[in-house]
Amino acid sequence: MRQVEQPIPAPVAVGIGHVHLRVADLDRAVAFYRDVLGLTLNAYGPELGVPGAAFLAAGGYDHHVGLNTWESEGGTPPPPGHTGLYHLAIARRKLRRRAVTRAKYRRWSSP
Repeated sequence: MRQVEQPIPAPVAVGIGHVHLRVADLDRAVAFYRDVLGLTLNAYGPELGVPGAAFLAAGGYDHHVGLNTWESEGGTPPPPGHTGLYHLAIARRKLRRRAVTRAKYRRWSSP
């Protein structure tokens, strides 16, 4: 790839505005981001005539996380050696909030 000019490195504290994720089960994904991570469900597509989509956020933003099942409903995780999202980090600044989130995740993920 040809580089036109020398890039300026992003600062260490840079953040990502939002992410869109293809998910296999919209309701399960909404439950995780809303009930475990504490994001607010701002728009649930099936109730708005947009099947298979949902938008969640924190702090009054319209959406930090967009979820959809448009090409992935009922799908399975990619096998080893294939592309797919491996990791997404969401910063929780307060230790107590991190501990609460961990406890919610453990309850949510156990059978």
